Amino acid sequence: MTDKSIMQKGFINIEPITKGWSEDKKYCVTVEDGTKYLLRISPASRFESRKALLTMLEKVAALKIPMCMPIEFGLCSDTALFQGGVYFLQSWIEGEDLETVLPLLSETEQYVLGLQSGEILKAIHTIPAPETQEEWESRFNRKTNYKIKKYHECGLRFSGDEHILAYVEENRHLLKNRPQCFQHGDYHVGNMMLENGELKIIDFDRFDFGDPWEEFNRIVWSAAASPHFATGQIRGYFGGSPSHGLEPPIEFFKLLALYIASNTLSSIYWAIPFGQSVLDTMMQQSQDVLRWFDYMQNPVPTWYLKDFYIQ
Repeated sequence: MTDKSIMQKGFINIEPITKGWSEDKKYCVTVEDGTKYLLRISPASRFESRKALLTMLEKVAALKIPMCMPIEFGLCSDTALFQGGVYFLQSWIEGEDLETVLPLLSETEQYVLGLQSGEILKAIHTIPAPETQEEWESRFNRKTNYKIKKYHECGLRFSGDEHILAYVEENRHLLKNRPQCFQHGDYHVGNMMLENGELKIIDFDRFDFGDPWEEFNRIVWSAAASPHFATGQIRGYFGGSPSHGLEPPIEFFKLLALYIASNTLSSIYWAIPFGQSVLDTMMQQSQDVLRWFDYMQNPVPTWYLKDFYIQ
């Protein structure tokens, strides 16, 4: 908390933000001196989780990560405009959504931004998981069992799901002895912005701890937007340079396929409450995943541009 709460000063302008899947209410708010902030209002029941988020964001910010910086959080007062919730103020980024900007850039520019996103993610992953964290193999297997159960119960199937299900069962052994670290939790182009040419990372709301390579499970969105960006992200993470690159081990791609396969199953039942349009998107993505991985016969996805480098 700051010494003098910005919330208590009040705002001269409040603009709702409707983008995103969060249950939070989000606003762009402006204070008297013209400074803008991102304001998130969460249910009061999330006080402890918001407090934990602030703690973790402060650790990320200490790494000099280009991001939406944490400012303050607390309970909204009874007399406040935003009653009955937890507020979280962050710095405002005067930029554009990366997924909107990417198609306007050259392939080389997309690739370089991907490299930067991979380097940033590698830095984020230097934050360790708690020593009390459950061993990864048992935790992820339990989550996967739940996803398979929910997928079978939801009443919907996507064409080719037998290949996804088989790959999951045949590759659980890859989870053994995997390291764990802090995770952004939703790392893809939809949670990145470009401000004056600089890549900025936003929305750590789904942060977690787990296998650092699991963080790539959302790269499906980045790959759909730009294979050059997605390729750059992987290379940047593994220390590659624009001209030479550094190929990740095949174990990375095998685990990537496993994590994406698991997410593909859960995306179907997750989408149902959001309506037919979102469900159609996830059904289409399931077919994209099968095509990218040659029906799970090749762990290196077709969008990975192994021969693309820049001088």
